[in-house]
Amino acid sequence: MPAMSESAEDAPVDPIDAAIFDRLAAVKEGGSICPSEAARALDAEQWRRMLPHVRARAVALARAGRLVVLRKGKPVDPNNFKGVYRLGLPQ
Repeated sequence: MPAMSESAEDAPVDPIDAAIFDRLAAVKEGGSICPSEAARALDAEQWRRMLPHVRARAVALARAGRLVVLRKGKPVDPNNFKGVYRLGLPQ
């Protein structure tokens, strides 16, 4: 019997992606979130340990066009940014 493939709807959702997009859904249109908000949603006590994971997923999502990395309110190259950043949805 041939192997059954999972459809996109059946694919498991990454918990970091879910935390990011859940937070973004709660802000007004055009708004953004601090990555620490997603990290705190994932692990309220040790959220700082989650920040590198949130950043890695944010970069991957930005490369895929599903997310925008912002510095000082302006989109930046997800492959080359430093310092404080925020996450938003593409306009």
